Amino acid sequence: MAQNVIAIYPGTFDPMTLGHEDVVRRATQLFDHVIVAVAAGHHKKTLFSLDERIDMVREAVQRYPQVEVASFSGLLRDFVVARGGKAMVRGLRAVTDFDYEFQLAGMNRSLMPEVETVFLTPSDKFQFISSTFVREIAVLGGEVGKFVSPLVQERLAVKVRGQAA
Repeated sequence: MAQNVIAIYPGTFDPMTLGHEDVVRRATQLFDHVIVAVAAGHHKKTLFSLDERIDMVREAVQRYPQVEVASFSGLLRDFVVARGGKAMVRGLRAVTDFDYEFQLAGMNRSLMPEVETVFLTPSDKFQFISSTFVREIAVLGGEVGKFVSPLVQERLAVKVRGQAA
Protein backbone atom coordinates (compact mmCIF):
# COMPACT_ATOMS: atom_id res chain seq x y z
CA MET A 1 0.00 0.00 0.00
CA ALA A 2 1.19 3.51 -0.76
CA GLN A 3 2.45 5.55 2.16
CA ASN A 4 1.51 9.09 3.13
CA VAL A 5 -1.56 9.20 0.91
CA ILE A 6 -3.40 12.50 1.16
CA ALA A 7 -7.15 12.37 0.62
CA ILE A 8 -9.34 15.40 0.06
CA TYR A 9 -12.97 15.35 1.25
CA PRO A 10 -14.59 18.39 -0.40
CA GLY A 11 -18.00 19.84 0.31
CA THR A 12 -19.96 22.87 1.35
CA PHE A 13 -20.76 21.39 4.79
CA ASP A 14 -23.67 23.79 5.34
CA PRO A 15 -23.93 22.49 8.02
CA MET A 16 -21.67 19.56 8.92
CA THR A 17 -23.91 16.56 9.65
CA LEU A 18 -23.32 13.32 11.51
CA GLY A 19 -23.20 11.66 8.09
CA HIS A 20 -20.30 13.90 7.09
CA GLU A 21 -18.57 13.10 10.38
CA ASP A 22 -19.02 9.39 9.73
CA VAL A 23 -17.44 9.70 6.27
CA VAL A 24 -14.48 11.56 7.81
CA ARG A 25 -14.07 8.79 10.39
CA ARG A 26 -14.11 6.15 7.66
CA ALA A 27 -11.60 8.12 5.57
CA THR A 28 -9.18 8.34 8.51
CA GLN A 29 -9.10 4.54 8.59
CA LEU A 30 -7.99 4.42 4.95
CA PHE A 31 -5.70 7.41 4.45
CA ASP A 32 -2.68 8.83 6.22
CA HIS A 33 -3.88 12.41 5.97
CA VAL A 34 -7.38 13.71 5.23
CA ILE A 35 -8.08 17.30 4.28
CA VAL A 36 -11.69 18.35 4.70
CA ALA A 37 -11.96 21.03 2.02
CA VAL A 38 -14.74 23.49 2.76
CA ALA A 39 -15.97 25.11 -0.44
CA ALA A 40 -16.54 28.83 -0.45
CA GLY A 41 -19.85 27.93 -2.07
CA HIS A 42 -19.92 30.57 -4.77
CA HIS A 43 -22.48 28.49 -6.68
CA LYS A 44 -24.76 27.99 -3.66
CA LYS A 45 -26.47 30.29 -1.23
CA THR A 46 -25.27 29.03 2.13
CA LEU A 47 -26.95 29.50 5.48
CA PHE A 48 -23.61 29.75 7.29
CA SER A 49 -20.65 31.90 6.31
CA LEU A 50 -17.44 30.22 5.19
CA ASP A 51 -15.78 31.00 8.53
CA GLU A 52 -18.73 29.56 10.46
CA ARG A 53 -18.67 26.37 8.39
CA ILE A 54 -14.90 26.00 8.86
CA ASP A 55 -15.32 26.41 12.63
CA MET A 56 -18.05 23.75 12.76
CA VAL A 57 -15.98 21.31 10.70
CA ARG A 58 -12.87 21.91 12.84
CA GLU A 59 -14.88 21.24 15.98
CA ALA A 60 -16.32 18.04 14.49
CA VAL A 61 -12.95 16.58 13.42
CA GLN A 62 -10.73 17.75 16.27
CA ARG A 63 -10.40 14.20 17.66
CA TYR A 64 -8.62 13.06 14.49
CA PRO A 65 -4.99 14.27 14.46
CA GLN A 66 -4.53 13.29 10.81
CA VAL A 67 -7.41 15.52 9.66
CA GLU A 68 -6.87 19.07 8.51
CA VAL A 69 -9.56 21.58 7.60
CA ALA A 70 -9.01 24.12 4.83
CA SER A 71 -11.16 26.27 2.61
CA PHE A 72 -11.03 26.60 -1.13
CA SER A 73 -12.62 28.59 -3.91
CA GLY A 74 -12.32 28.12 -7.61
CA LEU A 75 -11.59 24.77 -9.20
CA LEU A 76 -11.34 21.87 -6.80
CA ARG A 77 -8.69 20.49 -9.13
CA ASP A 78 -6.35 23.37 -8.31
CA PHE A 79 -6.79 22.81 -4.57
CA VAL A 80 -6.24 19.04 -4.80
CA VAL A 81 -3.10 19.40 -6.93
CA ALA A 82 -1.67 22.18 -4.74
CA ARG A 83 -2.18 20.06 -1.59
CA GLY A 84 -0.72 16.88 -3.10
CA GLY A 85 -3.98 14.95 -2.97
CA LYS A 86 -3.95 11.44 -4.40
CA ALA A 87 -7.54 10.54 -3.55
CA MET A 88 -10.80 12.39 -3.42
CA VAL A 89 -13.36 11.14 -0.92
CA ARG A 90 -17.02 11.45 -1.80
CA GLY A 91 -19.93 10.33 0.35
CA LEU A 92 -22.74 8.32 -1.22
CA ARG A 93 -26.07 8.05 0.55
CA ALA A 94 -28.41 6.63 -2.06
CA VAL A 95 -28.65 5.65 -5.67
CA THR A 96 -29.77 9.20 -6.48
CA ASP A 97 -26.35 10.46 -5.33
CA PHE A 98 -24.57 7.90 -7.49
CA ASP A 99 -25.54 9.35 -10.88
CA TYR A 100 -24.29 12.83 -10.01
CA GLU A 101 -21.19 11.55 -8.20
CA PHE A 102 -20.32 9.16 -11.06
CA GLN A 103 -20.44 12.04 -13.56
CA LEU A 104 -18.40 14.23 -11.21
CA ALA A 105 -15.81 11.47 -10.76
CA GLY A 106 -15.49 11.17 -14.53
CA MET A 107 -14.99 14.90 -14.92
CA ASN A 108 -12.45 14.95 -12.08
CA ARG A 109 -10.57 12.02 -13.64
CA SER A 110 -10.36 14.01 -16.86
CA LEU A 111 -9.02 17.06 -14.98
CA MET A 112 -6.81 15.05 -12.56
CA PRO A 113 -5.96 11.63 -14.00
CA GLU A 114 -3.50 10.98 -11.16
CA VAL A 115 -6.20 11.37 -8.47
CA GLU A 116 -8.61 8.55 -7.62
CA THR A 117 -12.16 9.14 -6.43
CA VAL A 118 -13.17 6.92 -3.53
CA PHE A 119 -16.84 6.59 -2.61
CA LEU A 120 -17.65 5.96 1.04
CA THR A 121 -21.08 5.26 2.43
CA PRO A 122 -22.03 6.46 5.87
CA SER A 123 -23.45 4.13 8.49
CA ASP A 124 -27.05 3.03 7.84
CA LYS A 125 -28.37 5.40 10.48
CA PHE A 126 -26.92 8.39 8.62
CA GLN A 127 -27.66 7.48 4.99
CA PHE A 128 -30.76 9.64 4.70
CA ILE A 129 -29.26 12.80 6.25
CA SER A 130 -28.47 15.76 4.02
CA SER A 131 -27.45 19.28 4.92
CA THR A 132 -30.35 20.57 2.83
CA PHE A 133 -32.89 18.56 4.85
CA VAL A 134 -31.27 19.61 8.12
CA ARG A 135 -31.39 23.31 7.20
CA GLU A 136 -35.01 23.05 6.10
CA ILE A 137 -36.09 21.21 9.26
CA ALA A 138 -34.28 23.75 11.44
CA VAL A 139 -35.74 26.76 9.62
CA LEU A 140 -39.24 25.28 10.01
CA GLY A 141 -38.73 24.82 13.75
CA GLY A 142 -38.13 21.08 13.77
CA GLU A 143 -35.74 19.03 15.92
CA VAL A 144 -32.37 18.30 14.27
CA GLY A 145 -30.46 16.89 17.25
CA LYS A 146 -30.28 13.37 15.86
CA PHE A 147 -28.77 14.59 12.57
CA VAL A 148 -26.02 16.95 13.76
CA SER A 149 -23.65 17.36 16.71
CA PRO A 150 -24.79 19.44 19.72
CA LEU A 151 -22.49 22.28 18.59
CA VAL A 152 -24.07 22.39 15.12
CA GLN A 153 -27.54 22.10 16.62
CA GLU A 154 -26.88 25.15 18.80
CA ARG A 155 -25.44 27.15 15.90
CA LEU A 156 -28.46 26.28 13.76
CA ALA A 157 -30.80 27.44 16.54
CA VAL A 158 -28.94 30.75 16.87
CA LYS A 159 -28.89 31.26 13.09
CA VAL A 160 -32.61 30.51 12.73
CA ARG A 161 -33.48 32.85 15.64
CA GLY A 162 -31.36 35.56 14.00
CA GLN A 163 -33.19 35.17 10.70
CA ALA A 164 -36.58 35.34 12.41
CA ALA A 165 -35.72 38.63 14.12
